[in-house]
Amino acid sequence: MDTIRKSITFTEKQDRWIKMKVENGEFTNDSEYIRDLVRKDQEETEELLELKRAIQDGLKSGVSPLKIKDIIAKVDNGEL
Repeated sequence: MDTIRKSITFTEKQDRWIKMKVENGEFTNDSEYIRDLVRKDQEETEELLELKRAIQDGLKSGVSPLKIKDIIAKVDNGEL
């Protein structure tokens, strides 16, 4: 995988935080920490998009003719 060099600016407080993460042994260097943050953000964004799609599918499916107690029973029986 090709890599691209980026130049970013941090406040002194942010820089101390990053250095602490590296010094504590959580990451081997600043870049590893930043890449980890980006990966986590990508995963969270994808999960949010999946949730939004599921909500849209639910809204499009309309109102169920079942009563709540019937839905609970189907879930308990593994039908839903």
